[in-house]
Amino acid sequence: ITPCHAEDSDEIIFFCASRGHHADIGGITAGSMPPTSKTLFEEGARIKSFKIVSEGKFDRKGLEKYMLEEPAQYPGCSGTRCFRDVESDLQAQIAANQKGINLIHMLVAEWGLDMVQQYMEYIRRNAEQAVRSLLRDAAKRQGTKLHAIDYMDDGTPIELSVDIDTKKGSATFDFEGTGPEVAANSNCPRSVVSSAIIYCLRSMVSSEIPLNQGCLTPIDIRIPKGSLLDPSETAAVVGGNVLTSQRITDVVLKAFNAAAASQ
Repeated sequence: ITPCHAEDSDEIIFFCASRGHHADIGGITAGSMPPTSKTLFEEGARIKSFKIVSEGKFDRKGLEKYMLEEPAQYPGCSGTRCFRDVESDLQAQIAANQKGINLIHMLVAEWGLDMVQQYMEYIRRNAEQAVRSLLRDAAKRQGTKLHAIDYMDDGTPIELSVDIDTKKGSATFDFEGTGPEVAANSNCPRSVVSSAIIYCLRSMVSSEIPLNQGCLTPIDIRIPKGSLLDPSETAAVVGGNVLTSQRITDVVLKAFNAAAASQ
């Protein structure tokens, strides 16, 4: 994530972001997706926040600490096995953000900052209204209380209750009843739950809108602490990203009668 400053001041007018899936960040197996992991440490580097570029300088030493030294502290674990690849991929992401900043400056130069920021806001509001309409339509068809449950391969339930407020066009997505954190790696961070929900909402909206945060504005997501979908900070999660996220999608679509299972 890189701040985009106004060309004539220090004011931050936007942020640019790029997301990458890195080939290896350490842990107990190459590729950092171990099938047997039971803790987050076994899955490689874990970084809450790291300022990788400061005043235009790339912090290679800091990257070595987070990617090589810290992951290797745990029994049976190593740091990244391809540091130069990780480093160059991160530099590519930094360059992508800079390209985004250059394009934003071009847009602002052509249309003016007020106009550009207004239209960015319009895009979000449009997505918000599209989802509010979707929720009201769902309530007309199915009522204001929706419910679905499905199970992981080990029998752990993922349960969802959707309570729609037709007046506001908003909804609460409550995962009460979902099973507890497991001693395996199918635990799923809250951020991945949000990703699955926003994917489903955008899929169910019939109008052509760009995917953006406005889709989640009408949604209140509630997840029991310590459950499969809001595990402890040290829980293993690599399977949650690829398996549990798909089951959450199944459950959301099932609640809305949007698709047959597996379709």
